[in-house]
Amino acid sequence: MHESLAMLPQVLIDGLTLGFVYALVALGYTMVYGVLEFINFAHSEIFMIGAFAGTEALLIMQSSGVLASLPPFVALIIALLFGMAIAGLIAVGMERIAYRPLRGAPRLVPLISAIGVSFFLQDAVRLFEGLWRNAFYLSTPVLYRQTLTFSRVDVPVKTIILVATCLAIMFGLQTFVNRTKLGRALRAVAQDQATASIMGVNVNFIVTLTFLIGGALGGAAGVLFAMQYTLIHPYVGFILGIKAFTAAVFGGIGNIAGAMVGGVVLGLVESLGSAYLGILTHGAFGAEYKDVFAFIILILVLILKPSGLLGETVLEKA
Repeated sequence: MHESLAMLPQVLIDGLTLGFVYALVALGYTMVYGVLEFINFAHSEIFMIGAFAGTEALLIMQSSGVLASLPPFVALIIALLFGMAIAGLIAVGMERIAYRPLRGAPRLVPLISAIGVSFFLQDAVRLFEGLWRNAFYLSTPVLYRQTLTFSRVDVPVKTIILVATCLAIMFGLQTFVNRTKLGRALRAVAQDQATASIMGVNVNFIVTLTFLIGGALGGAAGVLFAMQYTLIHPYVGFILGIKAFTAAVFGGIGNIAGAMVGGVVLGLVESLGSAYLGILTHGAFGAEYKDVFAFIILILVLILKPSGLLGETVLEKA
């Protein structure tokens, strides 16, 4: 029991770290659903592309000798901006090619299109990396090796930066949606596209902007994930994307605050389960069952409270 309590702070730190990654990816699902009431299942691959773009930026800087001369924070900002830009542009292209022609079709049609886009992006990245580096498993250069100690608990600096960056991005998104003119237009399109169009809002532009922001959020999450866990591959977003979607549903899909809460809670539950499941079941179940928790939570939420913890901010259309 003493050993279990002793490792609790580290387990909570790991859970918060993973939870904020889930939350940032979940925001991408929430942005698209809030406007189009459509689940973009290819968003997990946008996350993956962001991770590869950020890693490639760091590897190029490393091979050219620039990385060693840059402060780590500057290198991280460059990787973040590059990853967000590439992921956002890919998301915009995906909307224009795969989703916009299907707008107004039965909901199953764009869902199938999203699954097809997901497989296409996985194989496209695998082909590109195979041709470019003759490998599609990449190790992200380590920017931060330092750790800080708080009450005998060691916290890696990169973990602190990940959490702080996620919080800053989430606060910025909340401010943008609720305090800016474009944010009001976005909320208007989410409430009623036809009326918003009559009032002079360019619906296509707002939808494109939504995919751009959602893609950039996914790209940022991918870069931070790559910095934290270092090893990435073209399929890294698949399971993580499903968990982030679960976090969005759990918190209340369409609700920005709900996506954040859902992601953090899911990360904590998964980390605690991974650490203590074997102890509680006397070895019958171990850490390999950690992925099950996301699906258990998803099933329970859909049965008990389909609107999620914080409900849904998208108003019912007349």
